Amino acid sequence: MLIVTTNEIAGKKITSVKGLVQGSTVKAKHVGRDIGAGLKTLVGGEITGYSELMKEAREEAKNRMTEEAENIGANAIVGMRYQTSQVMNGASEVIAYGTAVISE
Repeated sequence: MLIVTTNEIAGKKITSVKGLVQGSTVKAKHVGRDIGAGLKTLVGGEITGYSELMKEAREEAKNRMTEEAENIGANAIVGMRYQTSQVMNGASEVIAYGTAVISE
């Protein structure tokens, strides 16, 4: 599955638009990461536990979006984007979305 953030695929022709596809996941912090994050705020720098958590969430959301596109017969996704939101204290949703297409 080819996934691009552009609205066109260089060197390819979009022959059919299948529609909007999306995938999402909600991830929550856990105590181990919170303790490490609390200590990190004292000295500054990247909070790698949370960076890894968000990376995992983006990958899971992208995989779910890809599965939805495959289920409707697409072979590519254009205009792909990620969006995040806090759904409750300590939990965030990551959504991946784009337009499923057939390209040649």
